[in-house]
Amino acid sequence: MAAVDEAYDAAIRLKDTGDLDGAAKSLEANLVEYPEHVLTHSALAVVLQKLGRYDEAIAHATKVTELEPHDSFSYTQLSVICQRCGRIPEAEDALARMRLMQSSGMH
Repeated sequence: MAAVDEAYDAAIRLKDTGDLDGAAKSLEANLVEYPEHVLTHSALAVVLQKLGRYDEAIAHATKVTELEPHDSFSYTQLSVICQRCGRIPEAEDALARMRLMQSSGMH
């Protein structure tokens, strides 16, 4: 298993035990070495949203869409994160992008 995956898995174990602060720190450290790791950005968006760090959560969810622009799930996650952060217009925009991708055959 690659070091990036091991670090990611360790952070997820922290999240799963309820240590959201520890998980956030671990995921942020992972991004220092692996700034393009999509799963780390995705998990960090969820953790930061749960911690109430909404701007940062949205930034990481947005980064996922930049790294995976043809993956409709990226936009689904961005929509959910925005919605949970109270950013309804942004959530609707992301959902519209996801639906457009699906209707054009991109997944």
